[in-house]
Amino acid sequence: MRILIVEDDADTSRFVARGLSELGHHVVTSADGRDGLFLATEGGFDALVVDRMLPGLDGLSLVKALRAAGNSAPVLMLTAIGGIADRVEGLEGGADDYLVKPFAFSELAARLQALGRRPVAAIEPARLIAGDIVIDLHRRTVTRAGQRVTLQPREFALLAELMRHPGRVMTRTMLLERVWDFDFDPKTNIVETHLSRLRSKLNAGFDNDAIETVRGAGYMIRDA
Repeated sequence: MRILIVEDDADTSRFVARGLSELGHHVVTSADGRDGLFLATEGGFDALVVDRMLPGLDGLSLVKALRAAGNSAPVLMLTAIGGIADRVEGLEGGADDYLVKPFAFSELAARLQALGRRPVAAIEPARLIAGDIVIDLHRRTVTRAGQRVTLQPREFALLAELMRHPGRVMTRTMLLERVWDFDFDPKTNIVETHLSRLRSKLNAGFDNDAIETVRGAGYMIRDA
């Protein structure tokens, strides 16, 4: 794989880069968040290893900027903070996996290999339509009855996931897995909070709720 390492600790960066190179990967390194973001958007990397604390631009902001730009390259985030809240924040921000320092190189390499094996998303249409709501996936725009709706990246992803399955109930677990890539329950109201914000934006100026809550089951957006 072609891997970008964004890590300001020189010893850690050299250690990881050498190990990945010995495994046959092509490795590029950066010690600054802003430089790392530029490289990530221009370099066509298969995976990124990003430290949480970086000069110039912190790792979480780097990942959020990548996702907002439509870059879906897998990101393994490194952190010296092992708390669950920190992990949740990083995953919610767009990271695909988390590794707490100090770590074993063998675990880092295995996690990158696992991320690299994830199937490439199937080609989907440029637009998703459900009732009077239209998403342009290429331009990352949303309209309802012709009116522009401005969404944050995670709100956009949440709406897109619901609209990929119109008329089908999406459970909280499904949304956690597909929108946040969680394979565990974060024990927070992350789904409900984002749905509330999404609803308030989609429904502004309209009488009917675009998203239906199916009590005890999940959420659904109707096709008409």
